[in-house]
This record gives sequence, C-alpha cells and structure tokens, in this order.
Amino acid sequence: MEAATIRAAEGFVSGLARNFEDLRDPRVVGRCDHLLLDILTIAILAVFCGADDWPEIEEFGERRESWLRKFLRLPNGIPSHDTFRRVFESLNRKEFAKCLFQWTQALQKASKDKVIAIDGKALRASGNRKRGISNLHLVTGWATETGLTLGQIACEDKSYEITAIPELLELLDIEGATVTLDAMGCQRAIAEQIRSQQGNYVLGLKGNQSGLLEEMQKLFEHGINTDFKGMHKTEYSLSETGHGRKECRMCVALTIPQDYPRQSRWKDLKTVVAITTERIVGEQESWETRFYISNLPAKAKKLAEAIRRHGSIENSQHWILDVAFQEDRRRQANRNGAANLAAVRRLTVSILRQEKTNKRGIKHKRLTCAWDPDYLILCLKNAK
Repeated sequence: MEAATIRAAEGFVSGLARNFEDLRDPRVVGRCDHLLLDILTIAILAVFCGADDWPEIEEFGERRESWLRKFLRLPNGIPSHDTFRRVFESLNRKEFAKCLFQWTQALQKASKDKVIAIDGKALRASGNRKRGISNLHLVTGWATETGLTLGQIACEDKSYEITAIPELLELLDIEGATVTLDAMGCQRAIAEQIRSQQGNYVLGLKGNQSGLLEEMQKLFEHGINTDFKGMHKTEYSLSETGHGRKECRMCVALTIPQDYPRQSRWKDLKTVVAITTERIVGEQESWETRFYISNLPAKAKKLAEAIRRHGSIENSQHWILDVAFQEDRRRQANRNGAANLAAVRRLTVSILRQEKTNKRGIKHKRLTCAWDPDYLILCLKNAK
C-alpha cells in the first residue's frame, strides 16, 4: 500500500511541476538552499493536513520529512518557516493563482459545470486600520455545481473589484456557462466581455447604474398595471422550511421590449428578473424584492436557479474558510503572502469537496489527511 501511495505522490508532484513550469522563481539564482517545487509541494500538502500559517507548515515538513523524502529531493532538508514566508511573499500573486487553479479548471471542464459565480471576500486580518491599510479583497470564480474555485484575483480594496473582475474573466473558460455577479459587477463592459467570451450573464441591480434599476422597476409596474398584456412573462416559485424559518421565493422573468430605454446599450440584453422573497421567522415576517438583468431568455426557473446558486458561494466557500480555516483570524501583513496562502486554502476546499468517501466536513477531512497519508493522496489524485 505504501508503494502505491508513493507512486501516487510522485504523480502529484509531476503534475504540480507541469502546472508551475511557467511560474517565475523570484529568488537569486545560485543562492537558494531549497528547490521552489519542494517549497510549494510541502506548503500545499501542509495546508491539506491542517496547517494554517508558516510555522505550522514548517512543523508539518519536519514531522513528515522521512515520508516527503520518498518523492521530493530536499537537498538541504525542510525549509524554515521564514523561508516559506519569504518565498510566498515574493511570488507574483497573479501568476501563482493562475498556475494553481489550472487543476480545478481542468476538473470543471470535465464536469461541464453550468453556473459560475463571481464574488469577492475580504481578508479581514490583512489590513491595518492604524496605518491606513485596507483589507485585501479576493475576487474568485466559483463553479456552483462542483464547488470548485476556478480562479482568483487579489485587489487592494473592494472598490477595485470592478477592475479585478475583467482580469479574472480572462483566466476562465466561460463558453456556454452562465456567469452570475452581484451589483458591483453590473457594468456594461463586463456584460460585453462575458458575451465576447461566449458566456451568458445574470447581473444584480442596485443604484450603481444610474436609472437602470428604476427603469426595470417601471417596466414591471407597467406590466402589473396592464396585466402584462403583450409582454412575455414566466413565473417560478419555491418554498422552504427549516431551522424555525419559512421562506418563499417568487421569480418573475420578463422579456424587455426592444424599444425600451437602455435595452440596446447592454450587449444582447433580453430579460429582467424580479425575485421576491418572503421570510417568516416566528411571528416576524419580512419581504424583499431584488432585480437582475440577463441576456438569457425569460425562463424563470432557470434564472431563479442560477441566482440561487450564486448565493451558495457564501455557505460553500466563505463560511468554510472562516470556520474550518479561521481565515479572518490569520493576520497577514504582506499582501502577496496573504493572497498566495489564501489561494492554497481555496484550492484545498475545492479538492476536498471532490472526495466523497468521507462523509464528514472539510475540517474532519483535513484531520484525516494529517492522520493518514493514503487518504491525503486519495484526495489529491484528481489534482494531477
């Protein structure tokens, strides 16, 4: 069994080398005690096994050194935690993320995922309020059906997400997929880029596009007042009960008339969607209506499912990162180091979600990886 595990580990390292062959080593040639591939491999394996910072990554390497030597060269032993830190802080974060997520993009192509949610998350321990340094924001592409992170772009502030989204889209293969974005990404240039890459878009509306939300609301009001006469409309509703809460969602999709204001300004714009959510918690009742635009036909069920899946990134990625990895408590002053280690965490979530023999959560899977090298390699077999 050990021989098979070692062969699988060698295959993993070979795959890692292929993915990172274009990654520039920032260190001075001839003055390095450790191989870049060894450093990256140990760090990735350590995070899978529960390590969350540089000292813990070093500790993993020292505890597993005899095992690691069976498939890594390690010419000068295990690097120190300062070496791990300096290397990850020196790596270009865009290049690193691009190489790292080649794995998950290959898995996503094989699974033919249909909805890709793009959303941002702040690294809350990466800023320094006293020094006027804001939290680093990570914009990720999330395959909602498979739970795979497909790409990541780090930006210095939430307002920069608008410029990070086009960069992220360039890294993704979105042909035939539906890309969902909240109101931050509701930009005409972004809609046009998605269509130019042969993808479809569903964009949330708020007041960031002057007058667009009001016009879509007026279109619905006109439809209600005329009983939607001469307008193509579809409806879909879904009710859920659990945890002392009842929730009912009503989705109405309406085809936008070609002569309606702004319709021609948005690339291939066809449909406006209104989702009204009724929540009942105890004796408290609340209502909320949100609007979206899309180039897709006015098929309420399909659009409602895409919008609902967009919300899964909060529970299926962000919540796991905060609870299982304690991401918001991990202080990282260096921006590159914080972004690169965050990318490894997202890869870990993606790959561990693909392993189905262990029915427990991500935290338990990380513990099992630490306890059982065979299970660790089993989780990584899809990452070759």
